[in-house]
Formats: sequence, C-alpha cells, structure tokens
Amino acid sequence: MRFLDTLAVYADRRVLALLFLGFSAGLPFLLIFATLSAWLREAGVSATTIGFFSWAGIMFSVKVVWAPVVDRVRLPGLTRRLGRRRAWMLVGQAGVAAGLLAIAASDPAEDVLALAVCAVIIAFFSATQDVAIDAFRIEAAAPEVQGAMAAAYVLGYRVALLTGGAGALYIAEFAAWSAAYASMAALMGVGMATVLAVREPVAEGQRERPPDRLPAALDGRNLPPRVAAAAAWLHGAVVCPFLEFFGRYGRTALLVLAFIGLYRLSDITMGVMANPFYIDLGFTKAEIASITKVVGFAMSIGGAGLGGLLVARFGVHKPLVLGAVLVAGTNLLFAWMAAAGPDLRLLTLTISADNLAGGLAGAVFIAYLSSLTATAYTATQYALFSSLMTLPGKLVGGFSGVVVDGLGYVTFFLGAAAVGVPAILLALRAERFSGAPALGAAPAGR
Repeated sequence: MRFLDTLAVYADRRVLALLFLGFSAGLPFLLIFATLSAWLREAGVSATTIGFFSWAGIMFSVKVVWAPVVDRVRLPGLTRRLGRRRAWMLVGQAGVAAGLLAIAASDPAEDVLALAVCAVIIAFFSATQDVAIDAFRIEAAAPEVQGAMAAAYVLGYRVALLTGGAGALYIAEFAAWSAAYASMAALMGVGMATVLAVREPVAEGQRERPPDRLPAALDGRNLPPRVAAAAAWLHGAVVCPFLEFFGRYGRTALLVLAFIGLYRLSDITMGVMANPFYIDLGFTKAEIASITKVVGFAMSIGGAGLGGLLVARFGVHKPLVLGAVLVAGTNLLFAWMAAAGPDLRLLTLTISADNLAGGLAGAVFIAYLSSLTATAYTATQYALFSSLMTLPGKLVGGFSGVVVDGLGYVTFFLGAAAVGVPAILLALRAERFSGAPALGAAPAGR
C-alpha cells in the first residue's frame, strides 16, 4: 500500500506541469550544441570552430549573475498578471523561440558568426528560463513532492532532447535544416501554454527570507533613501545567499563547490564532439538519430529511474560515486569505437552505456544539489550550483576541437575519461564534507 501511495504523487497537477516545463527547458539544449554541430560539420565548418561554439553554453554556467534579478525584479505588465515565476518563464521561452527562428533563417556556409550570435542569445534566454523554472519547481510543492517534480522535469527534458536531437535530424534529413529549426521554434509553444495554464506558486522562501538591510559597511551612514534602498536590495539579493551558504558549510564550502564543478566535467567535455565524431566515422544522420537519440533516450530514462531508486534505497552519496565512475568510464567505449571504426553494434553498445550513465548521474546529482540549498535563497543558490556544474566542462569543451584536430579522437576520449578521475575521488569523500541528508523515499500518504 505504501508503494501505491508513493506512486499517487505522480497524479499531482503540479508534477504534470513540470513534465511540460522540463520539455521547454530541454528543447534548446541540443539545438545550439550537438544538433547545430552536425549542421556546421555538414556545411564544412572545421572541428576547431565547432568546438568554440560550445562556449555559448557558458551562459548556462554564469546564470547565477542575473539569477537575483529573475528572483526579485518585477516585469512591467507581465508580473502583475502572471506572477514573478511565470512572467520570467514566458520571457525566456519567447526569447528562445525568436532565436531558433533566426537560426532557421541563417546559412552557416555564408555567415557562421551570425549563427554563433544566435546561439549565445538562445543560451541566455534558455538559462533565464531555467532559473525561473527551478524556482517554480521548488516553491510549487512541499519537500516530499520534490522527488516526483524532479523526475517529471527530467522526463520532459529527455523527451525534449529526443525531439531536438533525433527529431531535428530527421526533419533536416528529409526536408531542410531551416525547416528543422523553424519546427523547433514552434514547439516552444508547449512551454508557453503550460505557463499560462499553471498557477503562480506561493513562495514559502519569501516568508522565511530575512528583510533586506544595508550591509554593515554602509549602515549608519547618511545615504540618500534611493541609494540606501538599492544597496539593501543588492545586499539581500546577491550577497546574503552566498554568505548563508559559506556560513553553513564553513571551510568545506570551497570543497563542495569544487566537487559540483568537476562532477559532470567528463561527459560535458566529450559531448561537444559527439555528433562530429559520428559523422566523421561515416554514419548517416538517420543512423545517428535512430541510435544516439532514440536508443539513447530510452537508456537515459532508464538511468534516471535507476538513479532515483538507488537514492531512495541507499541515500545520495553511494549513487554519487557510482555515477562519477560510470560517466568517466563510458568515455573509454568511445575511444574503443574511434580505434575500431564504424560499427552499428558497437555504436549501440556505447550509446546505451553512455546514456544510462548520464541519466543515472544526472538524477542523483539533482537530488544532491537540491539538498544543498537553503529555503530562504533557493533560486539564487540553486543557480549558483547548476552554473558551477557546467562551467568547467564548457570552458574545457571549447578546446575539444583543437584536441581532435591535433591528436585525433582516440586521444581526445581517453583524455575525457581522465578528467573524470578527480570527480570520483571527491565523490568518495562527499558525505564527509557536504553533510547532505540521506534523501530517502518520500513519506507515505502524500
């Protein structure tokens, strides 16, 4: 009976909403990275240039810079009608759709710089949407529902990756790249419709957050009222979330942040060169779509589900170690395939293992990051953690094309596996320095 009661949480309308919001969040990702890299390679763009395109993803890694704005600033007209979270989600979604339409009208053979600008714009609006969705997810339901909310989000995100990967490749194969990107822009309407349909959450964190006060260095000075109010706002919105985190973890805070930055370094680094690698081996776009996207989708969903079960059974730290080992280890399969040459069976094995590992590690890591946030500053702190999670991989991934052009794919994938070793070592010590809770199963009866 307890198991059935636990499953009932997935019937919650807020959980269903996260399925569609996850789709909206995930759709732009491959369209400015792996899918776009396939288009660029087919158009004759060098691997070095394609590698530099991954730097557009730095927008996701620095979103913490404007997260306080998304967290607190009201948008004229929209916020009054929709609420803060829904208004910012809608703006992010509209910006992504406009950027995808701009890419659809571009030609990489004529002006690759214009595509790069479009990719950066899309990344900015997509990251803005992510900040608002994360805040909405955490504020919309009680803690015992958060596991189901995260699971629904991951499922929607993975469906979007399938759509933006396999779906876009199929359309490009049988129609044109411009038609593929125009179709993806239209599908951003899924998220927009969801934003208009859901209710704005009651932000528990707002009631628990301390009032904005002047920082100690300015307190007591005769400042003009507007300057004092602005300083108090900046201190409360930008400084206090970091002071709270460092105050809570003390000397180990930097170790926690280093672990966050290194955990996904291995798979983010290799992901930039994945599609160019498949194309250079001689696989067709249809084969890439069928195996890397369709089979990969099924395995990633299975990995996410397995990750959730492992967290419920063993807590978060042991699965963290397993995820780090699997993510680094699967790069060795890519090195094997690079040495062996094109083989559909080996491609299927490699993609299956890679996506299973990525799904498991991703689900476990979301649980871990959520356990690190304080209720009063959830949006800004989660933006900090998720930004750090991708920043090192994006910086290193920008040079991935240089390594491939200079040393070849085998050396590149061996190096991608090697950079995962520090994450494994830190994962082994994570329970000691993070102090995160076990994160077991949700209570029955919800």
